[in-house]
Amino acid sequence: MELDSLLRLNRVIRVIGFDDAPFLRGAGGNVPIAGVVCAGTRFEGMVWGEVEQDGWDGTDTILRLLLGRKFLPQLHILLLDGIAFGGFNIIDLPKLAEALQLPCVAVMRRMPDLTAVEQAIRCLPESQKRLQLLQKAGSIYNYPPFCFQVCGATPEITFAVLEKLTDCGKVPEALRLAHLIGAAVVKGESGNSA
Repeated sequence: MELDSLLRLNRVIRVIGFDDAPFLRGAGGNVPIAGVVCAGTRFEGMVWGEVEQDGWDGTDTILRLLLGRKFLPQLHILLLDGIAFGGFNIIDLPKLAEALQLPCVAVMRRMPDLTAVEQAIRCLPESQKRLQLLQKAGSIYNYPPFCFQVCGATPEITFAVLEKLTDCGKVPEALRLAHLIGAAVVKGESGNSA
């Protein structure tokens, strides 16, 4: 069912939210990512994977965790905590949306300083390719308290869905839980910055 129909009929929206676990920048290696499935704001399940720090496997890792697996047929939307994991392992948002046949949204806590992001990316190998992936994700929309990029849905519908998937505060519950679980697994306890 389409998101606008789910909203209009006040039906439960099933979402998966991905976030990376805390990691030491510049240390290289792999960074764990948690994908939390929620029905509305209620926890229903989880997937766990790894991406290479500042690597290129983020999009394929998410696809591997979902394609042909049990959660995908239940999902209505996918959320990412930002457009990159493990530093600048940038997600190809249009490719993800097309492969999963789901609206995919990169949610940010605030409007990013794009100049600073570009400067940081220019310090990495294949910076031009990374910047192109960033541009492919499209415009950044500011619908307080959310900032996001979206493929597969309009910004207005996306905003309404994000509101519905947020229990309290500014972060949809699936992303909040993915953040807390990632921190707990890596550090032994969850942080307070979810």
